[in-house]
Amino acid sequence: MIEVEGLTKYYGSFKAVDEVSFHVERGEVVGFLGPNGAGKTTTMRILTGYLPPSAGQASIAGDDIFEKPLRVRQRLGYMPETVPLYEEMTVWNYVSYMAELHHVRDRDDHVGEALDLVDMIDRADSLISSLSKGMRQRVGLAQALVHKPDVLILDEPTIGLDPRQIREVRDLIRDIGKDRTVLLSTHILSEVSQLCNRVLIIHQGRIEADDTPEHLSQHLTGTKRFLVRVDESQADLDRVAQALGEVEGVVSVATGDFGLEVTSAEDGDARPAVSRAVVNNGWDLLELRALDLPLEEIFLQLTAEHALDDFEEGELEEL
Repeated sequence: MIEVEGLTKYYGSFKAVDEVSFHVERGEVVGFLGPNGAGKTTTMRILTGYLPPSAGQASIAGDDIFEKPLRVRQRLGYMPETVPLYEEMTVWNYVSYMAELHHVRDRDDHVGEALDLVDMIDRADSLISSLSKGMRQRVGLAQALVHKPDVLILDEPTIGLDPRQIREVRDLIRDIGKDRTVLLSTHILSEVSQLCNRVLIIHQGRIEADDTPEHLSQHLTGTKRFLVRVDESQADLDRVAQALGEVEGVVSVATGDFGLEVTSAEDGDARPAVSRAVVNNGWDLLELRALDLPLEEIFLQLTAEHALDDFEEGELEEL
């Protein structure tokens, strides 16, 4: 639903976006990450028609954003980091006005559905000036949804919200993403892990990673890690560690805070053999789960200088 190829943007001699390419399919929620000045907001503004590119191609729901900008706007919902709300208007009138700009038929029905979706129907007659930050974010989402777009682009949708409001907005985005395409930027890395199927990391205007956090973790470490917990009343952990260390495919076993951390080679999966070793020794297996680098660590490694030197060609989309 979103196709980007070689997108480039210059400000004078400064290249803010450097031949960026990626795609996002229907039903995907993709996180767009990058440090300040990395080019993510510029990319999103180009995709939404707010800025012209210097070079490259992009399409939304099959329509070229440069050749058919009006049709793209009909199929695209955009929520900028700071939503331009008109405080003197009521919630209903504002969302209705945005629907009118999109030439929505049966406008009242669409406005009611959008406000109901963001749980703001009971505040339809409230002045926007009287709303909390969280409610304003909901109104921002309603205006992005009122024309029922196929694609949503959200720039920092939970910024400035309290923990309860963040949870509510995340739940809403998760539901919306089940049958639409969502591209969202955020500086809250844990948000990406909770919301997104995939992560795009941009640094100095270039896409440095396009993958799931799990796969990125494996590429960075060259290994797979998982946690093993057994009933310690049955066996000493040192004895269990020694037994698991002899399993084919296991590179190392270390005692962690919550059990044994087992490392295996990236090109294999030692978990079945490890679980059999536990059972064959008569120990009760309480837990076996994957351990990945935290997204914060992945982000720092990928945006640090020379962090990509050890990646093999093809493992990252290096543009």
